[in-house]
Amino acid sequence: MKQHFFLSVCLMAFVFCGCQSVKSHRVEKKGRENKKLSSELRVVTQEEALKSIQAAYQFLKDAGHYFIATVDVDQPRVRPFGTVHVFEDKLYIQTGRSKNVGKQLLKNGKVELCAMNGNEWIRVSGVLVDDPRREAKASMLEEYPNLKSMYSADDENTMVLYFKPGTGTATIWSFSADPVEMHF
Repeated sequence: MKQHFFLSVCLMAFVFCGCQSVKSHRVEKKGRENKKLSSELRVVTQEEALKSIQAAYQFLKDAGHYFIATVDVDQPRVRPFGTVHVFEDKLYIQTGRSKNVGKQLLKNGKVELCAMNGNEWIRVSGVLVDDPRREAKASMLEEYPNLKSMYSADDENTMVLYFKPGTGTATIWSFSADPVEMHF
């Protein structure tokens, strides 16, 4: 009788723990689904987006240079960059169309930038879009006049790209504070 009682208690405990585990898994899965849904439905006002763009721009500008990660077929490629600019309320970078990085960006615009300034660093990710307009190129070259010896707003090699609205995320990290996430 004691053995039967013990087996019954063990069986009930096993069933209870299993149910709790399934319940916990369902709650966890539902939480992940809700988080995914909320991130997909994230609505950023134009004012919030502009503040985020300005904050990311200022951090990258203050850092002096950043690293950009692109994709080359199935191989990540990372290299240093120094150009960042805001034009028509969009965050831009600049490169040469004939460079490998330019070709990679035309094939796959998904990128991530990373820069460090003091004890903080920023990661900016999103989709870059080529802007072939002369006005965009000229604006970038005005901010970086030293590039005018290599590039021109009228040549076919100068390439400026902006983060497609709604795809940009900038996160500022440090070892001593919670991350600050911004969207644009």
